[in-house]
Amino acid sequence: MAVHTPGQRIVELRTTYSLSRETLAERSGIPAALIAKIEDEGHIPDLAPLIKIARALGVRLGTLLDDHEELGPVITRAGEAAASTRFMTGLPEKNSGGKDHQGLTFKALAADKNGRHMEPFIVDIEPDAVQEKSAHEGEEFIHILAGNLKLEYGTASETLKAGDSVYYDSIVPHRVISADSQPVKILAVIYTPV
Repeated sequence: MAVHTPGQRIVELRTTYSLSRETLAERSGIPAALIAKIEDEGHIPDLAPLIKIARALGVRLGTLLDDHEELGPVITRAGEAAASTRFMTGLPEKNSGGKDHQGLTFKALAADKNGRHMEPFIVDIEPDAVQEKSAHEGEEFIHILAGNLKLEYGTASETLKAGDSVYYDSIVPHRVISADSQPVKILAVIYTPV
């Protein structure tokens, strides 16, 4: 079975619905240039644009992220999440050593589940990850598995340690980064309404 990127799924849906990039840009509020970059280069700046594009196409976020779908339960065994990396986010900047920032790596835990409304991920956050705040419909739950996480939520900022968790409305501008220049591993569950 062929693996589809989010960009390929967007192209398939636009073709099915006879939508131009410009029309999708108007409906989603995402610049046509960014849609082109997602479709043509597989670029994913963060989840917020994907959520807005999915909403404009009338599909759930999982539709853009799925390789194929399972009707029954989906089990991800220990060690299998590492093989299910879906995408990385972060700004394409170079750190002080001239090396590209690694960003956030999202490893899907239920990518094949048909009709899901939640997106569970294991997310590895590199110490030098650079990410802008984003806002989108829905809610998020994060449980810190390892490291110290800095959550910026609106104008507030909180530091969470391994074992801590947070649940918040995603409509408020937010971002997660390392609190102390060390890697962080989290379980993140993103819910977006249909």
